[in-house]
Amino acid sequence: MSEKQKTLKSSISFSGIGLHTGAKVDVTINPAEDNFGYKFQRTDVEGEPIIPADVDLVIDTKRGTTIEKNGVRVATTEHLLAALYGTEIDNALITINGPEVPIMDGSSKLFVDEIERVGLIEQTKEREYIVLKENISYRDPNTDSEILFVPSNEFRLTVIVDYNSPVLGMQHAEMGSINEFKEEISSCKTFVFLSELEGLAKAGLIKGGDIDNAIVMVDKKDVKKEELNNLAKLLEKDDFDIEIKGNTLNNCELKFYNEPARHKLLDVIGDLALIGKPIKGHFLAKRPGHELNTSFGKIIKQNMKEQNKKGKQFDLTKEPLYNINDIEKLLPHRYPFLLIDKVMEITDDTIIGVKNVTMNEHQFVGHFPGNPVMPGVLQIEAMAQAGGIFSLSKVEEPHLYSTYFMKIDNVKFKRKVIPGDTIVFELKLISPIRRGLVHMGGQGYVNGQVCIEAEMLAQVVKDRTE
Repeated sequence: MSEKQKTLKSSISFSGIGLHTGAKVDVTINPAEDNFGYKFQRTDVEGEPIIPADVDLVIDTKRGTTIEKNGVRVATTEHLLAALYGTEIDNALITINGPEVPIMDGSSKLFVDEIERVGLIEQTKEREYIVLKENISYRDPNTDSEILFVPSNEFRLTVIVDYNSPVLGMQHAEMGSINEFKEEISSCKTFVFLSELEGLAKAGLIKGGDIDNAIVMVDKKDVKKEELNNLAKLLEKDDFDIEIKGNTLNNCELKFYNEPARHKLLDVIGDLALIGKPIKGHFLAKRPGHELNTSFGKIIKQNMKEQNKKGKQFDLTKEPLYNINDIEKLLPHRYPFLLIDKVMEITDDTIIGVKNVTMNEHQFVGHFPGNPVMPGVLQIEAMAQAGGIFSLSKVEEPHLYSTYFMKIDNVKFKRKVIPGDTIVFELKLISPIRRGLVHMGGQGYVNGQVCIEAEMLAQVVKDRTE
């Protein structure tokens, strides 16, 4: 089924502190119009500039992902963006009065909970997915981290984490569908090794870190209480009573045995959200980090641009599902008004039909002699016949049924069609078939480029007995 874009029903607000800046910040996620995407707005800066959540604007990936436009930054974007992507929100304006998204509890859970509370609304425009047809891989030469994209009908992620740490070991996490994000991934907190904390603090980072918003993995032996107290002072958390419990500090018990790997998976989602559109594909990442994630996001975005330049490709060399003889058994039309030559594919909600345009067709005798152009009304009729084949393929005894036009909407002609062209029509159901009413929308392509698009409503009627 076709999908519509979604946004929030109403705004939701949060207050907290930035993990690295330690600054108090307020953030509000607002509904936004169709095709808006994700954008941040710094309300504390003169002119309240907007910074698109765009992977090409990433300028820093140390311990978080930072984007910048015209000198204005927003840092640590990944957990909030993961929440938006994971709940399948397409459009949102995020207003923020500081330079860093609040860390909250170190996961995406609090964002997701509020999103679930207010709910989503369906919008007008269709959801557009990034669908790439070939495997793509990338290896970071500095860290030996690797990531691979494999085409898939779902957005899937597999992560392997191995930092050569006995306390963490090698961990694996997988998300087989975006529907698993809320329950399996969103609550998993960021983590840090105890041995890293002193260096991070001296580097002016993690000023907003505490034992409630990160899992601290104890990777040092024989840690004395005095050392923990000194660490608390360094972090300006003198009032914390820090103790070691098992392999972590006394912040919490792990929700999952592989929570660190699951959080790395969450980070991958948040960073890939910067590509700008939902993705269909399986990502497999070894030791992912923000630098690897965003570098690969740029590669995916570039591949998407190159594929779009080529236009949409269809394999017309394979055996058709229906040839012209099969089509004549479904449609009542005959030459010269039978305008679909073959059908390549029919699914539960989609049909791909083909029309070969030739000079010996009757309309070219009188339609622009010397400059033959296929009339737009015949392009619409050809598209409708493809929809009619889809409709009749869903009923028993299709030879007893007829398909009648009821409405045509949003028709656009993008380029002229001339003899020698092959039009490939791809139509999808806009809503389920009910009481014989079939509502479809789609495009016609010539050499991968759209020549026509339209929405059509027709009724399938049983009007014959034999």
